[in-house]
Amino acid sequence: MALSKRAIAELIGTFWLVFGGCGSAVLAAAFPNLGIGFLGVALAFGLTVLTMAYAIGHISGCHLNPAVSVGLAVAKRFPASELLAYLVAQVAGGVLAAAVLYVIASGRAGFDLAGGFASNGYGAHSPGGYTLTACLVAEVVLTCMFLFIILGATDRRAPQGFAPIAIGLGLTLIHLIGIPVTNLSVNPARSTGPAVFVGGWALEQLWLFWVAPIVGAAIAGVLYGAVLGESD
Repeated sequence: MALSKRAIAELIGTFWLVFGGCGSAVLAAAFPNLGIGFLGVALAFGLTVLTMAYAIGHISGCHLNPAVSVGLAVAKRFPASELLAYLVAQVAGGVLAAAVLYVIASGRAGFDLAGGFASNGYGAHSPGGYTLTACLVAEVVLTCMFLFIILGATDRRAPQGFAPIAIGLGLTLIHLIGIPVTNLSVNPARSTGPAVFVGGWALEQLWLFWVAPIVGAAIAGVLYGAVLGESD
């Protein structure tokens, strides 16, 4: 299929991930008496990937994440020549989702971007007040494990048809671990969308949520092939 069509699929899929995941955090997590909390937000992120994997997995591979694309390229599961198109589409989808979410969220009296708008952060902007070092390690390790799940679930030796379930539940699990630390990124496109609207500290700290996920994904790409790849 043409790269342009696959890039469009990635834009739509990443839009859904950011809108569904961040939307649940901004609109529903703390709703009075009925808020879905961390568990609900984690599940929302997992469900966005699960649903899009079945919707566009056969079209673009359903990366929805620059770090995933890089990790797959390092593992030689995705051509490096197509990385730029995927990354641009994913970031565009993330920013578009944040724009739509902003229009909706700002329709409520008292809405204020100072609340964070589901942005990722460290130090004073970490939900649990975690240090830069702690946040860096968390994002690298959690992204690395997420890529291991993706690489294993999509390995041709794995049971067929179940990869979206494993990947969606994997993303849910790492959100349950990481939301208190950084609001959890493991996805530069997810981080970029809200940061564009919050500006200030969110943009200043955005570098970590590009560097750490990509490093973690690259590590997984190297290790999976070296340790668990087929010997032939």
